[in-house]
Amino acid sequence: MAHAHTASSVPATRPGLPPNARFDIGPARYPKVHLRRGVGIRLSDGTILSADITRPADRRGRPVTEPLPAVITLTPYNKTLMTRANPLIDAVSAVGPLVYRLVPPSPHGRAGGREMLRALGGGALESVRANRTLIARGYIHIAVDVRGTGTSTGRLQLMSAREQRDHLEVLDWVRHQPWCNGDLAMTGISYLAITALQTAGHRPEGLKAVFALVGSEDPTRDLILTGGAQSTFNIAWLAAVNGGKWLPSVPGLVKSGAALRYLRDRVASPFTRFTDLTGALLDDHHRQHFYDADARDRRPDLENITAATWIHAGWHDVFARSTPGLHHRLRLPAGAAQLVVEDSYHVGPGTGFGTHDHPQRLDELQCAFFDRWVKGIDNGIDAYGPVTVRQLGGDWVSRDDYPHPAARPHHWYLSRQPSGAAPHAAHDGSLQHAPDRYAARIRLPRKRPAITSQTSTWILMGLPTLLGRDWSIDDRTHEAAAATFTSDALDHDLLLSGPINLHLHASTAGTEAFWAVTVCDVAPDGTSTVLARGALRSTRRALDEKASGYRDGELLTAEHDLSAAAVLPVNPGVPHDLDIDITPTEAVLRTGHRLRVAIARTSWPRYFLTPAVTRHIRDQHIVLDPDRPSRLSFLALPVTAEIENLDAS
Repeated sequence: MAHAHTASSVPATRPGLPPNARFDIGPARYPKVHLRRGVGIRLSDGTILSADITRPADRRGRPVTEPLPAVITLTPYNKTLMTRANPLIDAVSAVGPLVYRLVPPSPHGRAGGREMLRALGGGALESVRANRTLIARGYIHIAVDVRGTGTSTGRLQLMSAREQRDHLEVLDWVRHQPWCNGDLAMTGISYLAITALQTAGHRPEGLKAVFALVGSEDPTRDLILTGGAQSTFNIAWLAAVNGGKWLPSVPGLVKSGAALRYLRDRVASPFTRFTDLTGALLDDHHRQHFYDADARDRRPDLENITAATWIHAGWHDVFARSTPGLHHRLRLPAGAAQLVVEDSYHVGPGTGFGTHDHPQRLDELQCAFFDRWVKGIDNGIDAYGPVTVRQLGGDWVSRDDYPHPAARPHHWYLSRQPSGAAPHAAHDGSLQHAPDRYAARIRLPRKRPAITSQTSTWILMGLPTLLGRDWSIDDRTHEAAAATFTSDALDHDLLLSGPINLHLHASTAGTEAFWAVTVCDVAPDGTSTVLARGALRSTRRALDEKASGYRDGELLTAEHDLSAAAVLPVNPGVPHDLDIDITPTEAVLRTGHRLRVAIARTSWPRYFLTPAVTRHIRDQHIVLDPDRPSRLSFLALPVTAEIENLDAS
């Protein structure tokens, strides 16, 4: 593992930069900003999108006349509400450094409540709005409501081919404004990151760089339809977006002449996609339960991107499954394709950033990245990474690739033999290096796991970490309703790096089954901390062999064909095999720690099994058969001084 460096000890021009390298962004050139709200952008189909334009200004608040590069964000979250939050963000940014002095890091070194608070000092709030660090150094920011949201007219067509065409028209409009010099960048968090990646995949003229915070390579598989199951997040999210579209900027509507069109469009579709939600609840054959053409349209064409791209992710992000794919699918030189992964959730990226043993503040990294690839300033950031990760249970490291190049496939078998390390669990089994000699059946408890869990915190974007250890550090409350399989205590440090697959031989008394899985690091005191998670419906177990990932013949990344044509029957009482895709990770399991797999029937609210699905589910069993063994497969390597030196360099 990498050892801590002080920022001042590492020159930014030296190759092989450590994670906490610093990059010069130069002095602020412009003291103020000029905000122009509600500018109408008319699209080819007559839809009018609303834009807020923030430009550098002199001391009297007058916008500079010099044409400058433009940074664009496209949002469904009502840019007016976001712009109105600027005074609050200004106040938080001003006290950001104080947060680090008042809130020390968590003693356990994991992403807990303190880390959520410490994220306020890392520059994330600045980097997702009209970044004052950028604007003061000669960039213009344009925030645009996507069609059917905020103050824009039209009907919601989220992430669709039509919306992506809108994005291209917006970029073309910006390039031809007199205040823009023709050079463009895109940025954003979550949905805004996805829109940036989608747009970049079309190679629009003038787009030179993308800074994507916690985005996704496939939103459907990551969140909307994970393992064939819905999520309560989708319902709440769609309700929030539909609510926000009814809160326009009235002066903006008047200024753009779009008021009547806005009202007509909203009345025509007051709650877009409501029928899809109700249909999915009532009918298991509804299209919302399957991967279809709309889902494919949501995937950014990452292989086609030519703009320099910074991917920022978190091991506990709702889009964590996408982390390797976002990086590997890019076809860019190493310096132009950067991957940074931290120990964080969807809300709260940048925790600790700016302190001496962490990367530079996010807003400054964004500025340095754009300076290099938009303005052409040789500031050394292309020698960073290109893979920079915070190992769970370890330190920050930099490498050329992810997973670790020295990691090799391991598979540990599920055994009925008790581990003695999980007396709290509904079933205490073990992980062994060979399958059991005799067959056994382990029934999953019908008890619903407690909402108090790290998986609940995952879908609630990290906010419950503020409620205590059971929400962020110790998952034993959840495991009380699960069958657990725990390894012996390790006699050496072990690095897990990459994707994970759980192969199950299982049966059910019904015609459907659902399997929710967590993989945990168990400390000597019994604390069980989630490293990764996954889920799968048995009827959605058909593998897409071409898209799945293997290493030395071992399946590690299970890609399932979630289309309606690929549904496989489940016969009551007849065992079937399934491979559960588990989110990738990079974690150091210390000597004396154990590895655990916990399997439950559900984990609400992360996975929402609709009434149309649950009526087919009965008792579920893991069938331990020596001829068809169940096993956990992962990439790992012993942590030695040689490996530590490799990562540190």
